[in-house]
Order: sequence, then C-alpha cells, then structure tokens
Amino acid sequence: MVEPRAVVAGKEAADSSLVLLTVEEAARRLRIGRTTCFRLVRAGEIESVTVGRLRRVPADAVPAYVAKLRHQPAEAA
Repeated sequence: MVEPRAVVAGKEAADSSLVLLTVEEAARRLRIGRTTCFRLVRAGEIESVTVGRLRRVPADAVPAYVAKLRHQPAEAA
C-alpha cells in the first residue's frame, strides 16, 4: 500500500527524510527557478551526484550552498 504524500496549498510538503533530491526539488527548497538551479549544478556551485543516468543533489548540499552564499562578501552595486 502506498502512503499518501502531504500536500500544502497544492504543493508537496518538503520531505526531510530524503537523502537525495532532484534538481527541481532542490530548486523548490531554495525558492529559485529550475533553470537557475540546473545552471548552478552544472557550474559546480551546488554539489550533485550521478546515480545511473540521473542527476541528484544531496539534501545537505542545499544548506551548504546557502552557507557559502552567506559567507561571500557582498558585491558592489
């Protein structure tokens, strides 16, 4: 039997038990666009792994990316 997933306001709730995320799930957690997230993964800004033919983002790579952003000096406008 399949357990139903929690849905919040029409969107799936973040499952904190996931170890690997799709790039789309990582983008949702970061509140950025899918294309932007793929670009960050491709540039190596966000850690990712390959599982067979699939590209996945370790769940702990998302907060690591945010921490890296927080410690970068602000760019001059």
